[in-house]
Amino acid sequence: MFKKILIANRGEIACRVIKTARKMGIQTVAIYSDADRHALHVEMADEAVHIGPPPASESYIVIDKVMEAIKQTGAEAVHPGYGFLSENPKFAEALEAAGVAFIGPPKKAIEAMGDKITSKKIAAEADVNTVPGHMGLIEDADEALKISEEIGFPVMLKASAGGGGKGMRIAWNAEEVREGFQASKNEAASSFGDDRMFIEKFVTQPRHIEIQVLCDSHGNGVYLGERECSIQRRNQKVIEEAPSPFLDAETRKAMGEQALALAHAVGYSSAGTVEFIVDGDKNFYFLEMNTRLQVEHPVTELITGVDLVEQMIRVAAGEKLSLSQADITLTGWAMESRLYAEDPYRNFLPSIGRLVRYRPPVEVAAGPLLDKGKWQDEAEAGETAVRNDTGVYEGGEISMYYDPMIAKLCTWAPSRGEAIEAMRVALDSFELEGIGHNLPFLSAVMDHPKFVSGDMTTAFIAEEYPDGFEGVELEEAALRRIAAGCAAMHRVAEIRRTRVSGRMDNHERRVGEDWVVSLQGNSYEVSVAADRGGATVTFEDGATHRVSSSWTPGDALAVLDVDGETVVLKVGKVSGGFRIRNRGADLKVHVRTPRQAELALLMPEKLAADTSKMLLCPMPGLIVSVNVEEGDEVQEGQALCTVEAMKMENILRAEKKAVVTKINAGPGDSLAVDDVIMEFE
Repeated sequence: MFKKILIANRGEIACRVIKTARKMGIQTVAIYSDADRHALHVEMADEAVHIGPPPASESYIVIDKVMEAIKQTGAEAVHPGYGFLSENPKFAEALEAAGVAFIGPPKKAIEAMGDKITSKKIAAEADVNTVPGHMGLIEDADEALKISEEIGFPVMLKASAGGGGKGMRIAWNAEEVREGFQASKNEAASSFGDDRMFIEKFVTQPRHIEIQVLCDSHGNGVYLGERECSIQRRNQKVIEEAPSPFLDAETRKAMGEQALALAHAVGYSSAGTVEFIVDGDKNFYFLEMNTRLQVEHPVTELITGVDLVEQMIRVAAGEKLSLSQADITLTGWAMESRLYAEDPYRNFLPSIGRLVRYRPPVEVAAGPLLDKGKWQDEAEAGETAVRNDTGVYEGGEISMYYDPMIAKLCTWAPSRGEAIEAMRVALDSFELEGIGHNLPFLSAVMDHPKFVSGDMTTAFIAEEYPDGFEGVELEEAALRRIAAGCAAMHRVAEIRRTRVSGRMDNHERRVGEDWVVSLQGNSYEVSVAADRGGATVTFEDGATHRVSSSWTPGDALAVLDVDGETVVLKVGKVSGGFRIRNRGADLKVHVRTPRQAELALLMPEKLAADTSKMLLCPMPGLIVSVNVEEGDEVQEGQALCTVEAMKMENILRAEKKAVVTKINAGPGDSLAVDDVIMEFE
């Protein structure tokens, strides 16, 4: 077995690999850029080597710099994680030449599966179901149209070297083929330096389901069930689960056997993932093979008890798989939510800055952390588990140079419904301040009826949130639970205030029982009767809620028991009440005496400032270009300027016809959120 491995990556995946290496008694080497000098993976590793400036193109993906770090530390093997150099055959070749083990598949397998056209041909030859389409190269739009009409609309135009949704378009008719073909071709050329295109049938009601495979270099292989990855935004996965709520045992077996057949066809060894598109009738078609560890691998580990990173290391060391297909059993259900530094209220624009508060929920041991027998005992006992894979810490910064992922929050439970409920509580318990993040959106999805039913496709987010995410309106029952909880909490805070020392004589402050709780446009008249065990909150209509909690004023998290149900609230202070965040909703909750509530109705409402004649910067970023000048008349939809954040260029457009009266920023200027870029009349 290896004594020392280098992790050619950063962030949460580097930390994840270090954990398993430490468990196996293997020393680890981290690499880091200037931006990651104080990163968590650097702190966790036994050694760390600086490899260059912040941009990945000058550090993490420069093969020569990584090879120098290997030479300097004497690492015997390299784990590439995902992204960066993980699917770069030249890196695998360089390691082989240096006599260093690559903890991943052979170079030939990476090359074969890295090209979409080649991989589909190999899949077809291995009797793997493939989507009807044209696998050869396509010269121009005329040929693309002819092929599309033969396949039948709708069709998907795809770049051969594509990934991350780039160079990909759906065409529903001839006109869209002509327009989309050239646009996709240009996009592919600029993104990948490769403008080769192919066309395939677009599957309607598609679900994205993938099979995890694990093979050694001795011809052995197993599949470890599937992952449902249909909750995607712009072709990027957001929520994953295992197993899929859609598959039956027969389809799972057929998909698993075809995935293994493809792996064997390319001489695959290590962990890999074969992705399929599955239609509403459970017909499945090969999409692509990812020749690396997937971001969402934890959900497979949670239902199988298999540590995939450990297996990758053992395979790379030449060991035979200790698992047979009969050993692979799927226990319980696992969910994963990807927590991103993206502001859902601003159309998921990237957010950068310091994590002034980062308190994930307490982790409960799960999957590979327990032996298989004990894990099954836990499942039978009805226990749930929480796992948080992360590469950040409180006080650290989210950099503009890398992927905006903060953490991968996972839950496990004996059933899907229990796993979803565990995720709801875990998301509510996740304290995160200082940057925009998608926690509210993840919570909203967990409560969405279509997701809860398991009846979703890859179009879920586009269909259910066509105008973006604007927050959550809680139902009456939830509002009443929160109102009852806040009334009880307010009473505790009021009692605390009566005990302040140094009061004037003869000015005793009495805490009453009657209150008016206002939230989300609703007002509830309640009375609070407290005792040693908690408080009974009675509403005007006679309904009661029993509330108990150990919350004390100043706590940022309140875990309440309301009628035997756990309610977790993130608590902030506002004048006369609380800022409460729960299940994706962000509420101002005012708790007043009846007289205060009566007077509050007479107060004028404070109106938001009028910014309709201003272009505000939607995220922290750098002005790349300004497309207009003062005095120009602009039309609705016209490009005004381009802002770069996290290496993504965002074009800001005019919302209506107007005249530019003032420009406050130019190319090269660094702006904060809501800085005024230009003004109009």
